[in-house]
Amino acid sequence: METMNETVGEATFAELPSDAVHTLMAEFGGDVLRPSDEEYDDARRIWNGMIDKSPALIARCSGVADVVAAVTFARKRDLPIAVRGGGHNVAGTAVCDGGIVVDLTEMNGVRVDREAGTVRAEGGATLGDVDRETQLFGLATALGAVSETGIAGLTLNGGYGHLSREYGLALDNLVSVDIVTADGGVRTASEDRNEDLFWAIRGGGGNLGVVTSFEYALHEVGPEVYAFFAWFRGDDAVDAMARFREWTATAPRNAGVLAFTAHVPELEEFPEESWGEPAVAFLGSFRGDLADADATFDTLREGATPIADLSGPMAYIDLQSMLDEDYPDGLRYYWKSVFLDDLTDEVVDVMVRYNESAPSALSTIDCWHLGDAIADVPRDATAFWHRDKPYMLTVEANWEDAADDDANVIWGREAFAEAQALPAASGRYGNFPGMNEDPARLLYGDNYDRLVAVKTEYDPENLFRSNQNVAPRTDAD
Repeated sequence: METMNETVGEATFAELPSDAVHTLMAEFGGDVLRPSDEEYDDARRIWNGMIDKSPALIARCSGVADVVAAVTFARKRDLPIAVRGGGHNVAGTAVCDGGIVVDLTEMNGVRVDREAGTVRAEGGATLGDVDRETQLFGLATALGAVSETGIAGLTLNGGYGHLSREYGLALDNLVSVDIVTADGGVRTASEDRNEDLFWAIRGGGGNLGVVTSFEYALHEVGPEVYAFFAWFRGDDAVDAMARFREWTATAPRNAGVLAFTAHVPELEEFPEESWGEPAVAFLGSFRGDLADADATFDTLREGATPIADLSGPMAYIDLQSMLDEDYPDGLRYYWKSVFLDDLTDEVVDVMVRYNESAPSALSTIDCWHLGDAIADVPRDATAFWHRDKPYMLTVEANWEDAADDDANVIWGREAFAEAQALPAASGRYGNFPGMNEDPARLLYGDNYDRLVAVKTEYDPENLFRSNQNVAPRTDAD
């Protein structure tokens, strides 16, 4: 009988056959943690401090055989599965209540094949793990913009970053994956092997199985690039965003900029009298001849004096990690995104007004410039649908104290509600999903029915459902 203080994880674990648990633990290469184990509480914590879930078991895998064992154990007992790579999905999909966490953290090996021009990384690797190895050879693949992010969730849901407009989404750079599907099978998917699965993996999130390794195409990048990072006063935000809109119309592919409204951080790089004030900032990079870098961004600097301009040449690895300190483990996060057909005055108004009313000075509202290589890929070539949109707006509520949860989530939801109601707005992005409260169909557009068909083939019982779930067809459908 469940006691008053018993967690869902403890209650579910108590109902599991003890001999089956002992067999799993005895045959497992890594560690299997139970709710009573000393390391359990640390192992169930993830990046978003808002998430507090209690799995029945945490399977810290040492290799693919462990992943197969964990998936098989869950399938036989109809336990939910959560897959932890980097643990950075804002909705907390890396952990689940009363299920089993397939933890890939220790599976983080990376190997560069210079002759093939590819890199293979295990499912628990982070962006930083990949960049460190590829930059030894002056190479990179298109990933995200925070080095501590796991490659798995980032790639399976899309993957925007500094290289996107030149080389596409992270998923566009996939050559192949190895995946453990719901039946416990180990499959390789690529353009010529299990093609339907490879189509669905690219954008389908965690709906199809546990990807244990990713093979990416590499490009010549770095080791030095130009970072553009300029901050302007909040009073200049409307004019600054107008300049940004004009800049995006003719921007070269080898340059990209993220515009965001924020509050000036209390750091020595910024004048003390500006600390805490509303601001608008541009963060981007240029990967051509460094002599041309300043001219590439000159129009974004015109018309206003920056609060601070931290631009200049830097190592590509440093560019990839410069935001890490802004998104530490344990901070509380609620992020949500919508795509935009146009960067209208109404969008800018939402960015400015809600920045000024934010209950936390750590929160931002971001406008991503997309297009070019992302839009070059047909929308039905992968499961990822919203390729044709030139912009994406993201509301980032970031705060420290649990007592402020309601105020910050309400602020984030109200800002997002205004943005998504605008005529220019549509769709959703799987890596910034709020708490997965919206229908999955919003992510996939006209690709949704095909994705359901692939899900039905490879996961007919919906074993992989601790995500932005695409449900398989049933006999009643």
